[in-house]
Amino acid sequence: MAGRWPALDFEAEKSVYGTVHAFLQVIGKLPTRALPWCNHSWHLAMLVVPTGFRTYPLPTDADEAEILLDCLASRLVLTTSDGRERTMAITGQSVAAFHSELSDMLRDAGVATSIDGGPNEVEEAIPFAQDDAPRSWDGDIVRRLHRAFSDAARVMYEFRTGFVGKSSPVHLFWGSFDLAVTRFSGREAPFHPGGFPNLPDDVTREAYSHEVASFGFWPGGGGVEEAAFYAYGYPTPDGLGEATIAPAAAYWHTDLGEFVLPYAAVCTADNPDAVLREFLESAYRAVASRAKWDCEALDIPAGRPGKPYDVAAHRRG
Repeated sequence: MAGRWPALDFEAEKSVYGTVHAFLQVIGKLPTRALPWCNHSWHLAMLVVPTGFRTYPLPTDADEAEILLDCLASRLVLTTSDGRERTMAITGQSVAAFHSELSDMLRDAGVATSIDGGPNEVEEAIPFAQDDAPRSWDGDIVRRLHRAFSDAARVMYEFRTGFVGKSSPVHLFWGSFDLAVTRFSGREAPFHPGGFPNLPDDVTREAYSHEVASFGFWPGGGGVEEAAFYAYGYPTPDGLGEATIAPAAAYWHTDLGEFVLPYAAVCTADNPDAVLREFLESAYRAVASRAKWDCEALDIPAGRPGKPYDVAAHRRG
């Protein structure tokens, strides 16, 4: 079992990462159709839990169900609120085979929602039922990948506690395969141009309806060929790319319009948690200061109750 902050090798392991991503895309079709829409698509995201990646509860004919991609035991687990459990082994089967077996499990559990369709936010969106390409699976790699997501989630949750304004949960978006936490200034944002592959522009525009500072982790790809942490603001404040942030390994990625910190710089540090917190805090300061957020009102001590805030007195001042 991998310890905290395991090493990741995107180039050597990306085929396995891609399989995890592809299977999460299939699972992710459930909340898109089974749950009422939640602001900024938050209902679609999955949670990082001790054994893997889990959906929010989903309605069945008679009760509720949840799905867990168990990264420790290489299996998929469907659990219902009346105590029933169904499992399927994950061996690196094709997406089409995974989709077919999961569909059968859902019908047997009384989940009427279809998971037909294809992936989102990828250039080549082959329908699930037609994707017969061979897939790679390695239990050790999957366990290390999950461990890295878990460590990132733990520190990002601590970071989230230092903000009293509107904030997202720390959650995994299966379309882009990134763990994210987003802070909101409270102000509306300019109309987003959209343009993400195989994602309706209306979804993107609703997600970015208000000004944000967003932070996250992904295992590599899309212009950064290694696992990395990111931070950005929308709209991008003037001069953000010129800001100096910590640690020294962090840099501004011009093509992405984001700050990037290689995962390797974190996992090899003497105190990885502190290095990641330093990145998150300094990137937030860079966004918030240039966008003129009301940090006096929004920031609170991390991990402790904030003092009561007198809005009227603040406005008078």
